[in-house]
Amino acid sequence: MLRRVHSVLVCLTLLSAPLFSAAGHGGQAAPARVPVVVELFTSEGCSSCPPADKLLADLDRMQPVPGALIIPLEEHVDYWNSDGWQDPFSSAEFTSRQQLYARHLRLPTPYTPQMIVAGRTDVRGSASRDALAAIAEAAQAPSVEVGLEVTSDASPNSVLHAAVRADSYPADAGESAEACLAITEDDLSSNVSAGENKGRHVEHRAVVRKFIYVDHLKPGKPFTANVSTRIAREWKRENLRVVVFLAGDSTGKIFGAATATVGR
Repeated sequence: MLRRVHSVLVCLTLLSAPLFSAAGHGGQAAPARVPVVVELFTSEGCSSCPPADKLLADLDRMQPVPGALIIPLEEHVDYWNSDGWQDPFSSAEFTSRQQLYARHLRLPTPYTPQMIVAGRTDVRGSASRDALAAIAEAAQAPSVEVGLEVTSDASPNSVLHAAVRADSYPADAGESAEACLAITEDDLSSNVSAGENKGRHVEHRAVVRKFIYVDHLKPGKPFTANVSTRIAREWKRENLRVVVFLAGDSTGKIFGAATATVGR
């Protein structure tokens, strides 16, 4: 049984200069950013979650950490659905994924809202300073370059094709890894009519619509894979992104990632 933890919410102004500042000075070109996957485990049934949802959206829009390309994944768990509101974006699959992180990171229990940064660091979902620090640290870790090419047609039953490549998964990684693919959708919202958020309009960004375990990589071996999957009719193509990342089998650490838009 998952224990649901509520944090005391502190009102933070996310746009303040000490937290979010622009990178680069004197017109110099900024160096290439290292992809950092930030997963938020959340629920529309949890009253502590909307501030965390907003933080994830701000991290995505503003990209405030120099040297990091923040790739957000908003994963809605299903264990709040018994409290009167059925989260339309929730899935037992994301609950299972969160439980796996709890084992990898030796946490006493999963909770909401919970951020996992690069598969390495557990952060309270609305703790902006902790999230920024964890992202900055993750951007300094060795990273595998991942290639991603996405194509699709614009028919009602469109099929998305993704070509994934990793040329240099290191022999000294110490573990094999799983290539994972997620399709996310921006600009989603709900008018919650029951549960802890009753009467509240909640907004979301980077909601994971589909999650696919692609294949395994072995240390010291190049990797290529092709994935084909349907785009649901109700998803808005212009708001879709594809995310691919390489997650260690035994630790859950994310060794590399890439993202691409789907387009109209």
